Amino acid sequence: MSHVLTLNAGSSSLKFGLFAAGTVPRCRARGKVDRIGAEARLVLRDAKGAALAERALAPDEGASHGAALRAALAALEGHLPGARVAAVGHRVVHGGAEFDAPVVLDGAILARLEALAPFAPLHQPHNLSGIAAAQEAFPQAVQVACFDTAFHRHHPFVNDTFGLPRAYYDKGVRRYGFHGLSYEFIAGALAEAAPQLHAGRVVVAHLGNGASMCAMKGGRSVASSMGFSALDGLPMGTRCGQLDPGVVLYLMQQEGMEADAIADLLYRRSGLLGLSGISNDMRELEASDAPGAREALDYFVFRIRRELGGLAAALEGLDGMVFTGGIGENSALIRDRVCAGMGWLGLEADAALNSAGAAVFSAPGSQVELRVIPTDEEAVIASAAAKVPATG
Repeated sequence: MSHVLTLNAGSSSLKFGLFAAGTVPRCRARGKVDRIGAEARLVLRDAKGAALAERALAPDEGASHGAALRAALAALEGHLPGARVAAVGHRVVHGGAEFDAPVVLDGAILARLEALAPFAPLHQPHNLSGIAAAQEAFPQAVQVACFDTAFHRHHPFVNDTFGLPRAYYDKGVRRYGFHGLSYEFIAGALAEAAPQLHAGRVVVAHLGNGASMCAMKGGRSVASSMGFSALDGLPMGTRCGQLDPGVVLYLMQQEGMEADAIADLLYRRSGLLGLSGISNDMRELEASDAPGAREALDYFVFRIRRELGGLAAALEGLDGMVFTGGIGENSALIRDRVCAGMGWLGLEADAALNSAGAAVFSAPGSQVELRVIPTDEEAVIASAAAKVPATG
């Protein structure tokens, strides 16, 4: 049976999934290798979440993305022997202004994606490393890139630009938006479960270690909280979110910080971790009585509410709001605090339904429908990659 392998290569991790090819690809297993390069650990689960394998990798098994992929493939083969990989779908963070749909990878396209590395220096190189590892492992398979920026590529100009000389926009300095694979999945889930809401004005909050919000009208992205980079908008686990560019100038001119040190500060030492001084894990912060934890949560909720108001203005009204991502799906506290006092915008949450984790938790009189939808970026990637052998 033909299968689609999905790969999501991060700086020190590799998420993977194996799907039986078909009109709607069927998940057979998912897994992850964490801490590539140092104390790597592999976890493999079946389609229902039951553990198939979980172990620490030997130093040579987890030394690189290529080694991690080989370890993942060996685990898959051990539990699903004989699965033939016909296509590999890759999450690629940045597709620039050019790529607004999945593409079959070749040398010319890879060169264009490598040229985009300066736009996403902490993500793009690792995505490309994962592609190289997959090409070596499956030289006969079709390799397909699916872009996190593609879903946002049809924004109106005013939602796509900065107040800089136009020459910079033409060079690619513009608002791209990210988490597009997640938003594409949510749009499809809404079309199936709530077509009337899908046709209307919806804000989706993808809240996790990386966090952003997207305004959708008729299932299409109109505006996003993230801009030129994955640093913008909401505070995240370790990323700062929206920041006055004057702060960066101050860090350079007064603190004497070089670009690499500033990047480390803004990407790895800020956000919930930096604000709390405790952790980037929402579960730890919610359980903590420390003032720093409380202040980090206060700021996180404040920025979500502020973005919600701005995105509702971009939509000229609001019919629904969807929470997704690890925090959005699992934290009733954050959902409750975001919705509290937002009756002026039409949001009224049912506290009991929210606490119970109901899929729809809006109160009977709420003008805005409130939903929780678990996202599945791998399913979007698998679906795109599975279409290529059938049509190519």
